[in-house]
Amino acid sequence: MNSTITPISLTDLAIAFIPVLFGLYLLFRWSLNVKQASYALLRMLSQLLMIGYVLSYIFYSDNAWLISTILLMMVLISSWIALDSIKDNRLPLLKGAIVAITIGGGATLILMTQGVLKLDPWYQPKILIPLAGMIFANAMNSVSLSAERLMSELNNNNTYQVARNQALNAATIPMINSLLAVGLVSLPGMMTGQILSGVSPLIAARYQILVMCMIFSSSIISAFIFLVMAQKTTLIQKPKP
Repeated sequence: MNSTITPISLTDLAIAFIPVLFGLYLLFRWSLNVKQASYALLRMLSQLLMIGYVLSYIFYSDNAWLISTILLMMVLISSWIALDSIKDNRLPLLKGAIVAITIGGGATLILMTQGVLKLDPWYQPKILIPLAGMIFANAMNSVSLSAERLMSELNNNNTYQVARNQALNAATIPMINSLLAVGLVSLPGMMTGQILSGVSPLIAARYQILVMCMIFSSSIISAFIFLVMAQKTTLIQKPKP
């Protein structure tokens, strides 16, 4: 098996944007938010190109403080983005999002890297940063879904308990669907990347199981903590009369 991945030139990479342009055209045809989609694509492109250069430096760093600072930034940024769909209540709920993602994602990250992978030193950036990214991103999505659904249910004059339960259920749907589909409908990113790099599919499957466990647990725990803390926010304690 070839253990090397073919490098992608910028010219070849441009081909990947052909279906993207077609997708934007379809949004334009139906008068949907093509500007937001275009902005998101441009931001994705710039962020990934930039992070490629940054990670080249970080991965060869041996500074625990630098890695800790990066993890903190990931938590803060993901917490802020998670509440983007409820901007009117973003600041009152921000503390809950930060605590939820820190505990739900951070505890999972520590268990997986120290209990399963046994990283030594604990801050090995080549392993820690990618895993933290997956964990915090899924925790962010879970908090975002639960926050949006929570406000929607409360605006429909449901009690907080009903709204909370519906919000947690909504947050779990994408994760449960991915668990049902993995290996049958899709080969997730971790497993695909390892297979492409020449790793045995049996070993790649074990790492993917690790990934699915950590994003499942971090997503649910983070959403649960957020919803518990959100009840203390006076803006959403009671449904509208």
